[in-house]
Amino acid sequence: MASPLQKLRAYYAPPPAQPRVSPEEAARLYPSYRWRALEATFIGYATFYLVRNNLGIVAKDVEDALLYSKSMIGDILAITAISYGISKFVMGSISDRSDPRKFMATGLLLSAVLNFAFGGFENYYVHLALWSMNGFAQGMGWPPCGRVMGHWYSESERGFTFSIWNTSHNLGGAIAGILTAEAVTRYGGWQYAFYVPGALAAIGAAYLFIRLRDTPQSVGLPPIEEFRDDYPANQERGDIERELSTRELLLDRVLANKYVWLLAIANFFAYITRYSMLDWGPTYLREIKGADISQAAWAISSLELAGIPSTIFLGWVSDKLGGRRGMVAALSMLPIIFAFAAIPFVPPGYLWVDVCLLGVVGFFIYPVINLITIAALDVVSKKAIGAAAGFIGLFGYIGRTIQAKGFGWGVDVYTASHDKLTAWNGVLAVIVASGVIAAVLLAFTWNLRTRE
Repeated sequence: MASPLQKLRAYYAPPPAQPRVSPEEAARLYPSYRWRALEATFIGYATFYLVRNNLGIVAKDVEDALLYSKSMIGDILAITAISYGISKFVMGSISDRSDPRKFMATGLLLSAVLNFAFGGFENYYVHLALWSMNGFAQGMGWPPCGRVMGHWYSESERGFTFSIWNTSHNLGGAIAGILTAEAVTRYGGWQYAFYVPGALAAIGAAYLFIRLRDTPQSVGLPPIEEFRDDYPANQERGDIERELSTRELLLDRVLANKYVWLLAIANFFAYITRYSMLDWGPTYLREIKGADISQAAWAISSLELAGIPSTIFLGWVSDKLGGRRGMVAALSMLPIIFAFAAIPFVPPGYLWVDVCLLGVVGFFIYPVINLITIAALDVVSKKAIGAAAGFIGLFGYIGRTIQAKGFGWGVDVYTASHDKLTAWNGVLAVIVASGVIAAVLLAFTWNLRTRE
């Protein structure tokens, strides 16, 4: 009799390859299945953000209602970041050998349940545990998307198509901010910032289970490289569809690759610049710039929305430049550094200027995050997409963990001995320094191309 673990592995195992359809039937079916892959992963991953980015918007409300300190809020944000980073690495390796339909739907359903639970308790330690588990469930979102996109779209179109898909988290993050603020305003309690997104996430899990599919072979179609006659120059035709062992995934393709390490470290600092405003921006704008919850939510949503056109455009540009993702990412860090350096000089009452500067950050930081991941995928097999993205993401979320805890603790300490303005200006100085380091590291990948 099979053990529970064996039954679990069997349930989540990729579906077997189906008999090949005729070339004429493949030509007819391929476009609709490619669209289906993009549509399902886009909507599904956007929904993950509804139950991930909601806490930052109501952090001040939770702090006031439950008498939490900023350090305690920072602990909750930090623990979900590190649990998500670990999960993304672990689940990335598992997802490369799993059915994304079941894998991704399970993660979103778990996250929905944990959001309902978070809203139902008013205890710091329970919240710490629940948001830690939510971070781990969230790690089941990106890797299956990477597997699906990597199998339905070829390497030569990866910059453009991955960039379109990658804007899903911009849309999800923007909707999360607006949805969260509206739920709290309409229903009158911080708990609804978790109940309403949780309900939508449960619906999203059912949608993924119905709509998502695995590889082309699982529905009787040829591999994308064969269909488009677009094989990577650095891989043999017979090798590209071979499933990799755990050793090959982690050691040969990821940990032994110097470019993956360089991109992972750059991602560490880039994530500090990305998540600093998502985690602490609403609190900063409300305490220093005089914004209310709705204004702060819209300001953060502008950061998310600004990244949509730029992510697609600069991803396409990187394709046209022969896959020089590092060059485009390094140059994109420069306006980010300028915007963060300018925010402390904007006086209260000029929120529109802060929104414009946050828009500049969003316009350029999301292409950077996107291109760092794509650059890593370019130098590993499509069979190791989840493992490579998980490793890169682990470093990024270690960066997020440090800023979430460090900034919360730092503002508490410096407010006690100085004032809030000085404390927040120190936070912004650290963000600027992180942006500079990320730009320098990315410059070392300036000449790295897709098929080198």
